[in-house]
Amino acid sequence: MFTDITFIIDEAEARQRIDRVLVKRFPTSTRAFCREAIAVGDVCLNHAPCLKSAKVRTGDTVTVRQLAEACDNRVQPDASLAVEVVFEDAGFVAANKPARQPVHPLSWQERGTLMNGLVARYPEMAEVGDQPLMAGALHRIDTGTSGLVLAARTNAMFEFLRAQFTEQTIDKIYLALVEGYVTAPRTLTHKLAHHPSSRGKMMRACNRVVPERRMLAETYYRPLQRLGSYTLLEVTIRTGVTHQIRCQLALNKHPIVNDTLYGADTVRGCPRHFLHAYQAKIRLPDNTPLTLTAPPSPDFTEFLARCRR
Repeated sequence: MFTDITFIIDEAEARQRIDRVLVKRFPTSTRAFCREAIAVGDVCLNHAPCLKSAKVRTGDTVTVRQLAEACDNRVQPDASLAVEVVFEDAGFVAANKPARQPVHPLSWQERGTLMNGLVARYPEMAEVGDQPLMAGALHRIDTGTSGLVLAARTNAMFEFLRAQFTEQTIDKIYLALVEGYVTAPRTLTHKLAHHPSSRGKMMRACNRVVPERRMLAETYYRPLQRLGSYTLLEVTIRTGVTHQIRCQLALNKHPIVNDTLYGADTVRGCPRHFLHAYQAKIRLPDNTPLTLTAPPSPDFTEFLARCRR
């Protein structure tokens, strides 16, 4: 991290954009970090904020208050976060993520995510995996979904468990409270694609979607209990398509309760949709099977109790 640096533009740098000058002056940073520092006002030209496209002149003064280096592009520890760990050993950790908390940050400056909390507790995670801002997280669940998230503590375990996710040999079991009365188990199979006009939403792939952008999703569910006008389902998936459970259940005319993105009715005063990642069945390096369980969060169980009443 570079902090509190001032330099004068020389003749060789004159008439260039300031972002390009920064990249050359600070080669251990990145173009993206240089532009970000300019955008947030951490870089001043002649003691005033500037645009990334500003042209510099010989003798100009550039002040750098703070500029990240490439090595800073990692999940930062946030010890203020409480993390519910449901399993840990020397190789990996399983955590029970609350609803409305992201799994990982989108930039090195972001705090408040599950991985910020896990890195504070297990510092070695910051160096694990091939995506620095994932810090060893092996998969994602939606911000609004609560439940089980697995993260590796070593690169060897990261590769071992990631292979199981890639090969789709892990059974991932969810609890989903859906609208309507579901009477029988069923397997849903769809090809899904990203919605062209609704960012972050999935849809059934149509003929206009090019084949390589169609993702096969298979979801099995069975009803557990009827709760008024809702049904509690146990849902099992092996594929890992974005929003597959939410999208496929909605396509089946049983959207998850309060999942307004997929057409559910709004539950007044409720800040989440009722999907919880409950279990995952994995295989350890010695070939021993292991079932990991994350108990439903209090807001989930309290809402179920309200429905029963």
